[in-house]
Amino acid sequence: MGTANSSTESVISAKTIIACALTYTLLFYLNDWLTAFLEVAPGVNWIYLPAGLRLFLVLIFGLSGAIGISIASTLITFERDLDDDIISMIGIGLISGFGPYIARLVVVRNLKINADLSNLNIQMIAISVLVFALLSTALHQLWFVLIGIPSGSLSNAIAMLVGDVLGALLFISLCKFGIDLYKKLTKRESLL
Repeated sequence: MGTANSSTESVISAKTIIACALTYTLLFYLNDWLTAFLEVAPGVNWIYLPAGLRLFLVLIFGLSGAIGISIASTLITFERDLDDDIISMIGIGLISGFGPYIARLVVVRNLKINADLSNLNIQMIAISVLVFALLSTALHQLWFVLIGIPSGSLSNAIAMLVGDVLGALLFISLCKFGIDLYKKLTKRESLL
């Protein structure tokens, strides 16, 4: 696997899984509260900040991030949308966590991103966001259509793609702003 093979990807950590699940859940509900008026259909939003977090968690924590997101998304879907349709809930959860993981594998391998992300630049981030959003939207919409969930349609696919891209870019911008502010306030050149 070359540059993608690292200890962060090969070690599955229960603490990391729980932290990723909790972080994703918190941002999901914050996004739901902030952007409820932008929801097109259940699970489809014009701005979806958790998309950026999914990409971030999976890029940094690999498989542990994907598992944490899958668990959180399954539980969120159980609580919100699909009553007792366990197959649909598990499918949505797996797509939410492992869609970004598959995108990570594709992007890391093809762009030759270092395991520690040290060579990650703005162009690689933009490509990662686009690959992630396309794959996530395609998998979610395919699942919605196959399982008969009303959110599966071309117009919802477009909204989901736009929402994932905008949400990821906004999330990354907020992270960058926070890092810059932290460095300015602490008069440091780096986070450490």
